[in-house]
Amino acid sequence: MIDLHTHTVFSDGVLIPAELARRASVAGYKALCFTDHADESNMEIILRNVRRFVQEAGAFFDLNLFAGVELTHVPPALIGRSVARARELGAQLVVVHGETVVEPVAPGTNLAAIEAGCDILAHPGLLGEAEAALAAERGVSLEITTRKGHSLTNGYVAALARRFEAKLVINNDAHEPGDLVSRDLRRKVALGAGLSAEECDQAEANSVALVQGMLRR
Repeated sequence: MIDLHTHTVFSDGVLIPAELARRASVAGYKALCFTDHADESNMEIILRNVRRFVQEAGAFFDLNLFAGVELTHVPPALIGRSVARARELGAQLVVVHGETVVEPVAPGTNLAAIEAGCDILAHPGLLGEAEAALAAERGVSLEITTRKGHSLTNGYVAALARRFEAKLVINNDAHEPGDLVSRDLRRKVALGAGLSAEECDQAEANSVALVQGMLRR
């Protein structure tokens, strides 16, 4: 299992990176990316500290660890600049907090994130057809999430991704130990969103491909 969307005490998670890594390893995860909520005010602080942890301690955990960010409630006009800045600061993966239906995310966030070439558009809510088509064209992965609330539109996202052949990934958006769901529940959430068994496998393979890309860099 792979989780490319997690949070630590560097934003609104409850665990320090070491404990989150240890708990993920025990739960059976083989790769995990720390993606704390970030904007221009804290991006450098997060990445400096989390990258140091990954570089100095990552080899002591039985899974691959990566340092990223989740750009969150960043004004759409600033998302392109923020994605570029995150990469300059060493983010191995850039997630953008999409237009979930349970938070007041600014309209236009999904489109700006895709145009900026983020790696994953998290819980994109009721994204438009043009946005799904552009995500497929740009190789931006759309997220199926196991997190309550954000998961309300999983079925819609899955259907739109299928229609436009956009990539899907499955993430937990983990904030606390109980969010590190089992392989069985992860699959049930994806199947419940309308994915076929083959599409579930492909979503997992898409996460593997992202991990392999980070390992090559």
